[in-house]
Amino acid sequence: MKGPKKFDYILLLTVLALVACGVVMVYSTSAILAGERFQDPYYFLKRQALFAGIGLVAMVVMMFFPYSLLKRLAYPLLLLSILILAAVLIPGIGHRAGGSMRWLKFQSFSFQPSEFAKLGLIIFLAYFLTKKEDKIRSFSFAFLPTVLLSGFVIALVAKEPDFGAAFFLTVMVFLLLFVSGARVIYIVSACLAAFPVAYYLLTNVAYRYKRLISFIRPWEDPTGTSFQIVQSFLSFGSGGLFGLGLGEGRQKLFFLPAPHTDFIFSIIGEELGLVGAMIVILLFFIFMVRGLHIALSLGDRFGAYLALGITLMISLQALINMGVVLGLLPTKGLTLPFISYGGTSLITNLGGVGILLHLSTHRERK
Repeated sequence: MKGPKKFDYILLLTVLALVACGVVMVYSTSAILAGERFQDPYYFLKRQALFAGIGLVAMVVMMFFPYSLLKRLAYPLLLLSILILAAVLIPGIGHRAGGSMRWLKFQSFSFQPSEFAKLGLIIFLAYFLTKKEDKIRSFSFAFLPTVLLSGFVIALVAKEPDFGAAFFLTVMVFLLLFVSGARVIYIVSACLAAFPVAYYLLTNVAYRYKRLISFIRPWEDPTGTSFQIVQSFLSFGSGGLFGLGLGEGRQKLFFLPAPHTDFIFSIIGEELGLVGAMIVILLFFIFMVRGLHIALSLGDRFGAYLALGITLMISLQALINMGVVLGLLPTKGLTLPFISYGGTSLITNLGGVGILLHLSTHRERK
């Protein structure tokens, strides 16, 4: 009798490589900024290392947590996601920064509920779509309840406002509906119905409209609305094939905004060159392939949807972030998973990877 399958070590090593790259690049991109702002060049490095440590513990815990128990937690996690997303919007509880109420602050640490809500929504959708398996092609019994429940979570995220995360979650929900077997006509109709709303949100809010224009015509106002993306182009383009060298980037010297968060991939291109950037892209590609392989080789739908959702949560966000940095997509405010600075994102993603690794031990033998 054969024993249980082993964890997917290729996936594990890939994630560890991305986390290690992230810790190094957070220090490289933030040392001067941290020295100027906090008089401690290691400020962001120490916090990112702490977040990585907590995240790895969460990953190990979830590697041995029976995923079948997550079915019982589906509704509680959805409710918790709604409650903390709503709490962010309450004055005096939510912490405002950069014009958005996206954080709950505890002394010197902050928690971003929308990051937790991504994983909570995926677990709920995996359970809900499995439960509705026999009626998945029904509009009233499956499609509409899924869209309404998911839409409520997405609306709370958009209210912060975090239009980028709301867009990301919307795409993820429709992809899971498509894979689960929902009628394509319902999905297309919902997308068409959402288009006027998205158009209104883009064109009637000044900063979003400016982002859209800077994406379409980035060189029209390089010192104004297009400053960030133009600096990203200059950063990535100056790296050449092998880069300027680790720590030798120039655009992080108060030229490129958010070099350690949203635009860290630009600095990777500048300091490590096209070769370094391609290695990072390759690691995310390996992650996506291994995640999809796990999803396709699972015998039960809940596990398959869960594996697919977690894989999409990370790989799709990485694709969007790199697309923004390269000017292929409008600026969305999404970070690069495992690499960008940020505790909630790193811990949540590593917890999700732990679930994915646990699922890898339940693959069907061929």
